[in-house]
Amino acid sequence: MTTWPKSPGTRGGSVMPVQEPLPFENLPEMPTTSPWCQRWRERKHSWRHVRDGGFDARRYHVDVIPDEQPGKAFVLAHHYSRSYPAVKVQFGLYDTVDGERRLTGVAVFGVPVNTAVLTKPLPELRPFTESMECSRFVLLDECPGNAESWFLARCFDRLLADGVRGVVSFADPVPRRTASGLLVMPGHVGTIYAATNAVYTGRATARTVKVLPDGTVFHDRTAQKIRRQEQGHEYATAQLIALGAPRPRPGCNRARWLSEALAAVGARNVRHRGAHRWVFRLGRSRREREDVRLGVPSLKPYPKLPDLEHTAA
Repeated sequence: MTTWPKSPGTRGGSVMPVQEPLPFENLPEMPTTSPWCQRWRERKHSWRHVRDGGFDARRYHVDVIPDEQPGKAFVLAHHYSRSYPAVKVQFGLYDTVDGERRLTGVAVFGVPVNTAVLTKPLPELRPFTESMECSRFVLLDECPGNAESWFLARCFDRLLADGVRGVVSFADPVPRRTASGLLVMPGHVGTIYAATNAVYTGRATARTVKVLPDGTVFHDRTAQKIRRQEQGHEYATAQLIALGAPRPRPGCNRARWLSEALAAVGARNVRHRGAHRWVFRLGRSRREREDVRLGVPSLKPYPKLPDLEHTAA
């Protein structure tokens, strides 16, 4: 039986912070660029080598997915994160062989939690209209090598026509494992960013992420919804209950419940040195692209090897 403590103590009239007794671990990182293209099906990854080729643009078509649900269902079914972000526009990669339109890839361009994700690297562009984040990009394992660069280029053509001049994307090189050690996300290799002329601008802010037993990340924004009982807190609470956390008592301190629930399900704190940030400057010519001013330095060479201090022994 779990004994739930009373509300947290106070000091000087203010509520003392709730401590989360979760174990910490460091995970090895994957190379950011390589000749391998990552593919997904039912949240299981596979690889296609760029030299394999085989992509035939005549059998594929890219179009906006006007209804959120098909794209959301595709991402939830196949992307390792099992989550779907706030979306501004989503595009589908359709295989049109035999006259049928079958969804084989989804690119989601949306709204990051923090506006600074866009305004820091692209300070002169209006966020959410002239700049967006590419928050999900997933292709099925049946898509041949080089499909993603063609798909992404068609997405950028459509975005540029609608006035978008900059796109920010992140490559997360830290793998995710379940509590039993099963690898569920080997790390984004980022080949597509370097291959499609993205500007490498270094790492995002280092942080500590909470990884659940199934290998998914329990995001800080999700935790905030529970603590403050904001919209969406019911889904976040149910996610932890499904993993074995006890149901919160009516009227209980939700910050305290969250701390105890994360410990009860076996969540882990993982030290993350920050995802690699890439910026696409969109334009019809090289001059137009270079006219998009960056607020962060362009860095070279591109990262290609894991950090030695994070390499598994």
